[in-house]
Amino acid sequence: MNLQQRAALLTKLGEYMVSDHEDWLNVRMLAERKNPWFTQEFINLSVNNIVTAFLQPHLLKAWTDSYAVPEENKKSATVGIVMAGNIPLVGFHDFLCAFIAGNKARIKLSSKDEELLKHLVNKMAAWNDQIHSLVSLDEMLKGCDAYIATGSNNSGRYFEYYFSRYPNIIRCNRTSVAILTGRENDAQLNALADDVHTYFGLGCRNVTHLFVPEDYDFEPLINVFKKYNYFFDMHKYKNNYDYQLALMLMNKVAYMSTGSLILRESSDLFSPIGVLNYSRYDNENFIEQLRADESIQCIVGGNTVPFGGSQTPQLNDYADGTDTMQFLLNL
Repeated sequence: MNLQQRAALLTKLGEYMVSDHEDWLNVRMLAERKNPWFTQEFINLSVNNIVTAFLQPHLLKAWTDSYAVPEENKKSATVGIVMAGNIPLVGFHDFLCAFIAGNKARIKLSSKDEELLKHLVNKMAAWNDQIHSLVSLDEMLKGCDAYIATGSNNSGRYFEYYFSRYPNIIRCNRTSVAILTGRENDAQLNALADDVHTYFGLGCRNVTHLFVPEDYDFEPLINVFKKYNYFFDMHKYKNNYDYQLALMLMNKVAYMSTGSLILRESSDLFSPIGVLNYSRYDNENFIEQLRADESIQCIVGGNTVPFGGSQTPQLNDYADGTDTMQFLLNL
């Protein structure tokens, strides 16, 4: 398949993903049954973001033009992709990069997110049987020319060991933070609530730490965050919240609560489900240090990512700041 054919097939896939086709609706329901964190609300959000920001013809063309992607990849490599499973279709961008670059993708899906992409690949193969020679879903990824692997810090050490002899991109734990000035309006705070709560806070682009001024007034923020109090209807989330609250009560840790989210003062950038950390600042000298921190995926506010923009990455927003397309085209 040449570049034009691959782009056309991706466009067709995007149209299918926002359709009400019975097979696709059933697969989305199956994904939620297998992983209760994948609610229909957040599956739909992920799908709509992918279709809107990735699978539009003009966006694909501008993206591939910027890399001068050849019409035919005459030095196609086989790329092994180990995908995470923290949010629905979290590995789609890696698949997209490998496919549009003309490489052969061998994908190991996470057991937490195996239904959605499997169905989409099979659907593409039904439209064009050449997909079978370009994309495969495998349990073992031996014999690839290069690897892209995403996981925890612990699994990252194994990836480094097994894939060190090959060109690779290894991604480990990352999180996101937000910088507040106290001058944010209601619209910005509403958008920040989405940055914190979307996907129950399970994504590396979810904000898990706030930097606030010394005299910051939390009341407007807490009031806005209450729009996500319906999270208590999800028992797995409520269990996490109750557990974290019990720990704080037993340890006599000061906290605030929106009713479904605990805010605690802590220097930790990472926070558990149901908890949002914050720390106070008296000047903005720390911002440059944040930009150099490799554990931070993105910074919301502070003239970087706009409020509400953390979970709407574009085609050239590469995880961990590593240009996946350039990596693939250089193989």
